[in-house]
Amino acid sequence: MTFAATQAPIATSSTRAANNSQLVDELKAIVGRRYVLTSPSATQRFRKGFRFGNGPALAVIQPGSLLEQWRVLNACIKANKAVIVQAANTGLTGGSTPDGDTYDRDIVIINTLRMNKIHLIGNGQQVICLPGATLFELEKMLQPLGRNPHSVIGSSCIGASVFGGICNNSGGALIHRGPAFTQMTLYAQVTESGDVILVNHLGVRLGTDPEAILTNAENGSFKAEDVEYYPDRFCSDHDYQQHVRDIEAPTPARFNADPKRLFEAAGSAGKVMLFAVRLDTFPKEQKTGDFYIGTNDPGELTQIRRHILAHFKSLPVQGEYLHRDAFDIAEKYGKDTFLAIQYLGTDRLPTLFAVKGWFDALCARVKFVPHDFSDRFMQAASSFFPRHLPKRLYEYRNRFEHHLMLRMADDGIAEVRDYLAKRFPSAQGAFFECTVDEGVKAFLHRFAAAGAAIRYRAIHRKHVEDMVALDIALPRNGTDWFERLPPDISNRLEQKLYYGHFFCQVLHQDYIVKKGFDPMEVEHAMWAILDTRGAEYPAEHNVGHLYNAKASLVDHYQTLDPCNCFNPGIGHTPKLLRWRKDEPLPGPE
Repeated sequence: MTFAATQAPIATSSTRAANNSQLVDELKAIVGRRYVLTSPSATQRFRKGFRFGNGPALAVIQPGSLLEQWRVLNACIKANKAVIVQAANTGLTGGSTPDGDTYDRDIVIINTLRMNKIHLIGNGQQVICLPGATLFELEKMLQPLGRNPHSVIGSSCIGASVFGGICNNSGGALIHRGPAFTQMTLYAQVTESGDVILVNHLGVRLGTDPEAILTNAENGSFKAEDVEYYPDRFCSDHDYQQHVRDIEAPTPARFNADPKRLFEAAGSAGKVMLFAVRLDTFPKEQKTGDFYIGTNDPGELTQIRRHILAHFKSLPVQGEYLHRDAFDIAEKYGKDTFLAIQYLGTDRLPTLFAVKGWFDALCARVKFVPHDFSDRFMQAASSFFPRHLPKRLYEYRNRFEHHLMLRMADDGIAEVRDYLAKRFPSAQGAFFECTVDEGVKAFLHRFAAAGAAIRYRAIHRKHVEDMVALDIALPRNGTDWFERLPPDISNRLEQKLYYGHFFCQVLHQDYIVKKGFDPMEVEHAMWAILDTRGAEYPAEHNVGHLYNAKASLVDHYQTLDPCNCFNPGIGHTPKLLRWRKDEPLPGPE
């Protein structure tokens, strides 16, 4: 990988201000004044990441059509601005927001949530999604057809976009489907000469002029015979089930820097501007059954994982791990999330998160309002509700350190029931078959664990320094999966929270760092340990602004974006024009 050293002309502050004013006026003419936000208070919720990431931006633009989005991009590139494209801004590593103020150009954020159309093709066996389409909306559209999207748990509940999954090769909890992936997309690139070009690899005949292509894609102005099918182009990770079953392979099943899954927009981390993606959908299971396993010996879970992957005819739909400590933190600090989904349903949760973001931005303008006021309020409110988990889950929490939830479908239900009945009870573990209520609440509790560390940090800011959040992928042949930290690291931590997608050997590890210790030092020490274990990281949330992008990712980014116009600095790559590594030019004033 190489980084050019071309210098860009230095603009004076007065010239920059005049150019910025002219650009803002042009953007208002394209999308309307209402959808161009420039004040720091108005743009805050777009500039600040869900868990990490924050920085200034010249403007946040909210186009209402693909044609507007195209014209906004052209105006920004012509004005020598860097562009960050985001949808729901629910990423966990800060990858869809600016990262500080050390750029050599102004940042323009293009938020795409207004463009949320979804077109069904092939009787719903595939879909074409536009930039603002969310996993929840896609799931709802497919429900009457008896089909599911790639992901139906986790980020779908907080309004995450379909595009976010593709750009980040997000993994999800569903073992059958692997990472979000497609080779059929419609996107724009900025060439090495600075030209904006449109690339139609959607496999749909939409015309030849860029503006006509985008208009036809948005309106669904194409016939069934305009849709082409190619034997060597795939709209999902079609061979993942066989891949994850290879339990003797010395490499992880899935991770963000896997070259096998880097293809144009897939794994691009926003280094192109994506307009449409074509994806497979999947038949719904006819019947599902949930099983809850507890043990004090992590080796028992290893044996279960290896046996099922190697010998079962039917893989689990999901296989989710939860450590006792994560159980406890989720039970207290994820309670409001659990209750909101239980009583309000997932329909309203994206709106609630949007309202929370708006309220936090409002509170930030008022100096006397405590930091994280909304989190403190929701935490206090949740304490008035009684214990919310089924009795048997609490019993297993008291008896066992390690918890594994299995969701099986159709013939797999009897297959796992017979297998577990022969294994348990053992000296260290036991299992039970869940009622419908127990199963729903067990998996919902596991989902709540993903945000519980963030809430814990918010409530205890006076007593903790910060948190370190890692998502790691362990080799498929690994058996020693549960982490044991040396005392010099463990003594710097107040909490260690472990949960994850067990059959893929993808673990989420959240660490609450004690006051007075440097979280970055802790994280780098963790990386050294992970390297000795043969782990790949990040596994599914992508590098964002937390991780160093590996060579395969950097090569992918540079091929897509030779001028470094899109999402500069991602993965700790250079933030400067044309990938310069020297000191930044005078930045925005």
